[in-house]
Amino acid sequence: MIESAKKVLQIEADAVLALIPRLNGDFSRAVKAILACQGRVVVTGMGKSGLICQKIAATMASTGTPTLFLHPAEGIHGDLGMMTKNDLVLAVSNSGETEEICRILPVIKRMGLPLIGMAGNPNSALAQASDIFLDISVAEEACPLGLAPTASTTATLAMGDALAVVLLEERGFRAEDFALFHPGGALGKKLLLRVEDMMHSASAIPLVASDTLLREALFEITDKKLGVTGVVNEAGELIGVFTDGDLRRVMASGLDSLQLPIDEVMTRSPKRILQRNLAAKALQIMESHSITSLFVFADDAGKVPVGIVHLHDLLREGVV
Repeated sequence: MIESAKKVLQIEADAVLALIPRLNGDFSRAVKAILACQGRVVVTGMGKSGLICQKIAATMASTGTPTLFLHPAEGIHGDLGMMTKNDLVLAVSNSGETEEICRILPVIKRMGLPLIGMAGNPNSALAQASDIFLDISVAEEACPLGLAPTASTTATLAMGDALAVVLLEERGFRAEDFALFHPGGALGKKLLLRVEDMMHSASAIPLVASDTLLREALFEITDKKLGVTGVVNEAGELIGVFTDGDLRRVMASGLDSLQLPIDEVMTRSPKRILQRNLAAKALQIMESHSITSLFVFADDAGKVPVGIVHLHDLLREGVV
């Protein structure tokens, strides 16, 4: 069984690698045609190819290329009406002779829509009708019967991903743009949620003056329930922090620590973050410095904290 599985993976890997030498001017023309499209990319395919087409359409749509999937069998019964004169069609068929695809080709041509064909037969009806043709042929299917689409669908998927990624790069698509199309789940939280959306602000910020005795500062730490307090000067500027971890280290020193002014035992030059930064950046800073909280500032020049964000806040919001 393991040997059979290895053979399947090798055949499919070879099928993908065989696409590399075929990336030529036709591929570049396909990318340029899609970039020039003023409407949507309409991806269509039947059967297993259709399932791959749905994934290609979803990937393109989520990376900045307006795309929809058209089922060709439904197309010949009215769904061709979803195509507009500004659209471009990407039609996929391993044989290039799929009946449902061939039946909608005349309509596509009559509407004057650019047609990119992806097929395993350069001499097929789809290839001949296409304005731009991408060869996705494979030497063999991984199916020992040579019947179930396996290597061919993998090659199709890989070519679709190549198109989507190159389009993404050509458009200058950024992580922020990607986030707009993925607002749900952990991915959306990491790409959209900002520090200002989750920070504790105003009276919820734990702060004490620099001349506060440590025993009094502990009340602020306990009251705000964040395990930390910031230390500010007379102007309200943050000059240090003191955490429950610092307390354990001070107590272990054997000094009469509770009578010490907080500015003698605080940590100076605390790490900071801006309120406009992504919550994911706050997590990165916390992890790299092994800390659990960050004071938040309005801008780079800010010295007066406008908030504080704790690791527990990131956990609660699903950023971690």
